[in-house]
Amino acid sequence: MKTTDKTAEQAQLTKKQTYNLNKLHKRLRRNVGNAIADFKMIEEGDKVMVCLSGGKDSYTLLDILLNLKLSAPIHFDIVAVNLDQKQPGFPEDVLPNYLNGLGIEYKIVEENTYGIVKEKIPEGKTTCSLCSRLRRGILYRTATELGATKIALGHHRDDMLETLFLNMFYGGKLKSMPPKLISDDGKQIVIRPLAYCKEKDIEKYAVAKQFPIIPCNLCGSQPNLQRQVVKEMLQTWDRQYPGRIETMFSALQNVTPSHLCDPTLFDFKRIRRGQIIPGIEGDIAFDKEDLTPLHRQDDEDESPEFTQAQLIRFKEVN
Repeated sequence: MKTTDKTAEQAQLTKKQTYNLNKLHKRLRRNVGNAIADFKMIEEGDKVMVCLSGGKDSYTLLDILLNLKLSAPIHFDIVAVNLDQKQPGFPEDVLPNYLNGLGIEYKIVEENTYGIVKEKIPEGKTTCSLCSRLRRGILYRTATELGATKIALGHHRDDMLETLFLNMFYGGKLKSMPPKLISDDGKQIVIRPLAYCKEKDIEKYAVAKQFPIIPCNLCGSQPNLQRQVVKEMLQTWDRQYPGRIETMFSALQNVTPSHLCDPTLFDFKRIRRGQIIPGIEGDIAFDKEDLTPLHRQDDEDESPEFTQAQLIRFKEVN
């Protein structure tokens, strides 16, 4: 192939890559904007503490929120926080260099949670539970010190589905990760702006943006974790039955308490013959179930930089 042909091919490839990245960015931005609006995650005057671990999810979260901030119809501030847990070999210069390059406010919190976990948890046992509790306490304390009004975590749609199945399989609960929650003491609000985002999209975005990823050597190296088993199950379903993941996530948003079995969630005892109870789904006891696949929005649809619907909903909730 001639040199001129190679140059033309490379230019065409770069143009296509740029187009695909822009399309992917718009999709992530749209999903984050919709989640923020649907759950009133960010309000006028908020100071959002973005927890940055060095993984693909938190890098993407910070990147999209910084971009949304430029055109959002409300004012909010962002501070990035990383918890340096003193894991052996942790590259301490990576995140400061990256954040200094962005020119944003940030704080690196140094706490030897790694040492505590290794001391308390026997070799071979799962460290996630203790690590999470320690990390949560430190981040809550840091948010108070910084005057943050919201704590943003990088959990995405797939994390929420994995948690749903983990709770069903191992905990006997129908429970997932909420997009927004309040801490037990009522002092902190935690938000998950990536709630509508696919992990596959985040992975592609992180690669395209060349984020300086830092692997977690504390828990990520542990084999046969329950979450990994569930993740692989969902990935298998996604390959074998395209659209199943989307349908399952839709189920999290379409709950019918009267058709479950929790008497604390729905008062079955008040049901009496001859009465009509408003707000419950109709009688389907003798009907054949309609399992028609849900219509899904085409992920490839283009969207403007900030959709009019998002602008309207941002203004309505604020």
